[in-house]
Amino acid sequence: MKKLKGLTIKEASKLLEAKEISAKELVADYISRAKKLNKNLNSFLTFAENEAIDQAERIDKLRRDNQKLSPLAGIPFAAKDIFSTKGIKTTAGSKVLESYIPVYDATVVGKLFEAGACIVGKTNQDAWAHGSSGENSDFRPTKNPYDTSRVPGGSSSGSAVATAADQVIFATGTDTGGSIRLPAAFCNVVGLKPTYGRVSRYGIIAMASSLDSIGHFTKTVFDNALVLNTTAGLDEMDATTSPLKIDNYTDEIRKSPSGLKVGLPKEYFEGLNKEIKQNITKALNVLERQGVIIENVSLPHTKYGVATYYIIQPSEVSSNLARYDGIRFGYDRDNFGAEAKRRIILGTYTLSSGYYDAYYLKAMKIRRLIRQDFIKAFKKVDVIITPTSASLPFKFEEKTDDPLTMYLSDIYTTNINLAGIPSLNVPCGFIDNLPTGMQIIGPDFSEKLLYRVGHSYEQESRWFERRPNL
Repeated sequence: MKKLKGLTIKEASKLLEAKEISAKELVADYISRAKKLNKNLNSFLTFAENEAIDQAERIDKLRRDNQKLSPLAGIPFAAKDIFSTKGIKTTAGSKVLESYIPVYDATVVGKLFEAGACIVGKTNQDAWAHGSSGENSDFRPTKNPYDTSRVPGGSSSGSAVATAADQVIFATGTDTGGSIRLPAAFCNVVGLKPTYGRVSRYGIIAMASSLDSIGHFTKTVFDNALVLNTTAGLDEMDATTSPLKIDNYTDEIRKSPSGLKVGLPKEYFEGLNKEIKQNITKALNVLERQGVIIENVSLPHTKYGVATYYIIQPSEVSSNLARYDGIRFGYDRDNFGAEAKRRIILGTYTLSSGYYDAYYLKAMKIRRLIRQDFIKAFKKVDVIITPTSASLPFKFEEKTDDPLTMYLSDIYTTNINLAGIPSLNVPCGFIDNLPTGMQIIGPDFSEKLLYRVGHSYEQESRWFERRPNL
């Protein structure tokens, strides 16, 4: 049998198409490895072995009949446990939904199934997607595969770890304030937060509805583009999805970035960890050799981002979680964890009479200014590059006693969600054997451009080839 470990979507798809391996063989191998590694990493909450094998057998039959198939056909993937999956337990990482089994699939899950992807299972996460570390799961914390004494980032912790540890070939995630990009940076994988409305939110257990973006994790930039080709698009079940034409995101991915202007916002480099800054500088040097033009830009309202985010987001959280009263879904609200209670209380207070104008309305005005900062900058440059995280993956319990310090983990990511624009995390080196990432940010619906820049850097740097020793 061909070597199956460490495959990208592109590599696995070629093997399947050439009939050198079967989808059933591939999926069975990944399920076996996922279960074995899960004992240490805690990346999965639920496995879907029967569903995955049934789908793989169906794909093998279609291939024997010489049917034209998607590049994702037969590819093992995982879904963050906040994605509704028909007949498969979906908990959102919370004991409130400990026994909840949906009767329908989220739109993204349905599209992946239609493309022939095979679901290995549902991945661990901070409960209700509330967290930056993966420590707020009501079940057990996910561990970073590069150092299991450290966090993998959150809230899409399990999906990032499952992709990095090769338990699956790709995984879905959600990003409300950095919940794809931060774990992608901490786990040395590619993670996309698309433009708000580019991918349907239907069937996602809502956190903060005006901020939630639906993306995914892959080993390479090319793979990431392949997945977006399937998941993007208008959905009649989600009124916030855009009717704009979907690009073929792999079309120009190999095109040189020469001549593109890359903006560096000074606000994102002030007080930055010296070694992380060095890794970003090295990455920029690679892009300069490839012909990009580096320019300084300013995003003056950056400093208000985290405060603004942590007014708007808890306000929407308090509204979305009000439905979990034990009548319609799961157990009652006594099962909420500490972080969920904290956000509900903060959001309810912010929206209460006498405080709405002082806090929520003011935050919405600042949100508009933050978006305008980006719009102005993109008149000068094509993309913006910043660090994804201001710190390396930190030790478990290092920040749990100080919520404010934990919230500052998202200092470089929240403004992108407030602005609604896309951002791509690409691995950019290691410090003391711990991964670092840079984010490539673009204007609305510029995912194709982000992939072009990210792919060009990735193919020279090759950081995706450095895998955890498990």
